[in-house]
Amino acid sequence: MCLRRVMVVVLAALMACQWVSGSVGYAQAIPTGDQLNQLVAPIALYPDTLLAQICAASTDPQQVMDADNWLKQNQGLQGQALQDAALKAGFDPAFVSLVTFPQVLDMMAANIDDYAALGTAFKANQQTVMSAIQVLRQQAYANGALDSNEYQTVSVQQDGNTKVVVVQPANPQVVYVPQYQPQQVYVAAPSGPSTGDVVAASLLSFGAGIAIGALISNNNQPWGWGGWGGGWGGRGVIVHNNVWVVNNHYHSPRPYYRPRPPVYGRPIYARPPNNWNNRPGYRPPPPGYRPNGPNKPGYRPPPPNNGGGNRPPGNGGGTRPPGNGSGGTRPPGNGNGGGTRPPGNGGGTRPPGTGGGTPPGGTRPPGNGGGTRPPGNGNGGGRPPATTRPTTPTPRPAPTPRPAPTPRPAPTPATRPAPTTRPAPTRPAPGGSFSGHPQGGAKPAQRPQPQTGARPSGFGGNNNGAATRQASNRGKASAGSSGARPGGKPR
Repeated sequence: MCLRRVMVVVLAALMACQWVSGSVGYAQAIPTGDQLNQLVAPIALYPDTLLAQICAASTDPQQVMDADNWLKQNQGLQGQALQDAALKAGFDPAFVSLVTFPQVLDMMAANIDDYAALGTAFKANQQTVMSAIQVLRQQAYANGALDSNEYQTVSVQQDGNTKVVVVQPANPQVVYVPQYQPQQVYVAAPSGPSTGDVVAASLLSFGAGIAIGALISNNNQPWGWGGWGGGWGGRGVIVHNNVWVVNNHYHSPRPYYRPRPPVYGRPIYARPPNNWNNRPGYRPPPPGYRPNGPNKPGYRPPPPNNGGGNRPPGNGGGTRPPGNGSGGTRPPGNGNGGGTRPPGNGGGTRPPGTGGGTPPGGTRPPGNGGGTRPPGNGNGGGRPPATTRPTTPTPRPAPTPRPAPTPRPAPTPATRPAPTTRPAPTRPAPGGSFSGHPQGGAKPAQRPQPQTGARPSGFGGNNNGAATRQASNRGKASAGSSGARPGGKPR
C-alpha cells in the first residue's frame, strides 16, 4: 500500500515538472518582427485607451477566458452595476474596463493563443510592442486607410522626438470599435493618382457605438477610461501617468488554459515610407462620403451570431469590410440600380376621381405600359417610360335601384273537420240456461218480462216465485232425461 502511494506521488511530480518545463520553454519564445506584426495587426487601429487595456489584459490569458464566460452569464448587467459586479468577482482593473466591450473580450477568447503570445511579448518588452503598433498605424495612415471621420479622430502628434499617430473617439462619450481586414489595410501606398478615391477610406467599417459614461465617471479609479493611454515615445502603457507594471492579482477558480503556439499566416506589410506623415498615397474621398457604420443612411447591422456579431477580424480572418457602397447596403441613388423605387411621374398613386371612389369595375385604370410602374429620372432599370395617366377617370354610373319584392300572402290553414263520435257498443243482457252464458255461439234475444210489480232480482229478472219454480222443474227434467253422472248417485 505504501509503495503504491509513493508511485502515485512520483508520477504526479513528473507530470507537473513536464507541464512547467513546457510552459517555461514556450514562454521564452518571444514573438518579434513579422510575428509580432501579425499579432498586433487586428487591434493596432483601435482607440489608444482600448488598445492599452487589451495589451495589459493579454498578459493573463486565463483571466481572459474567465472574464468572457462570466460576462456571458451576466448579460443583464450594464453601466455601473456591471463594473461593480466585475470588481466583486475579483477581476483586475483592465478587465473591469473591458467588460464594457463584450465583442472585444469575445474576440480575445476566440483567438486566445494569439493574445497569449502577445501578452508574452508585452511582459518581455512593452516598448517593442508599442513600436510595432505605431509602424502599422503609420502604414495605414500613409495610404489613407486610417483617417478621421464621424466615429474617430486621427491625428499626428509629437511625443518626445517621435511623431506618432493618435486615435481617439470622435464623441468622448461613445466608442466605436473599427472592423477591418489586416491584409487589405496595411498595404503599400500608391505612387500615383488612383481612380478609386474611396477604396482605401472604405476599408474600415464600424459597429454599434458603446457608451462609456460609467468608465468616464470613474476616471480616478484604476479602471477609469481617462487614466489609460499609450506611451508612444519609448515608453509602455501609461496608467494615471505611470508606466503599467504586470501585477495581476486575479486567481482563477479553475485554471484550465494551457499555452499553445499561435498559427502565423502571411506576413503583414509594415514598411511605411519616411514621409508617411505627408500621406504620399492619400487621396481625399469625394464630398459627401461617409464611412460605413451605424450613422450612415441605409446601414444594416450585422445579423446576430453570424461570425461573432461585431467581432473584429483576427489574423487574416473575419469579415471583409464593405467597399465603395457595395457592402450589402443599397445606396439611395437616382434610380440607377438602387434598391428603392423612386417615385415616377405620377405613377404608383391612384388619380383622384370625381365619382368619389374607384373607377368602374373596382380596378385601377390601365396605363400605357401594360400595368408596369414607370421608372424614375435615372437611366437604369430598362423599363420604358409611361405617359401621364388621366387625371379624371370615367365617372361611375349610379346603380339601378332594385325593385321591392312582392309580399307573399300568408297561407290560410285548412279547417280540420271535427272527429265523428263513435257510438258506444250496446251489450245485450245475458241469458240462457247456465248462468247467462249463450248457447250455440249466439246470444238469444231477451224475453220481455211481465210487469208484476215485484222487486227485480239480481239476475236481471223480477222476483217471481212461480216462474222460478217452473224454471227449476224444467232443469230437473232435463237432467233426468240425460241419465246419471258416471260414478255418482242418481238424483
